[in-house]
Amino acid sequence: MKITFNIDCTPQEARSFFGLPDVAPMQARMLKEMEAQMRKNLGAADMENLFKGFLTGAGSGVERWQEMLRNMMKPGGHSD
Repeated sequence: MKITFNIDCTPQEARSFFGLPDVAPMQARMLKEMEAQMRKNLGAADMENLFKGFLTGAGSGVERWQEMLRNMMKPGGHSD
């Protein structure tokens, strides 16, 4: 025998029925604190240093990629 129950309720109603705490206020506080900490740590100078770090090695990688493509276009498809 198989019995199926469909219960129409909101997530908040289900949590209260099962006795689970409402953690929405705590989550909102934590998100505000995390946002404040991120804003504090990510100043304009920090972002500039972050991008400089990303772009430092990017030039040589692009040059290697271009060199590889040039070598592939040469007759025979290999480098000198």
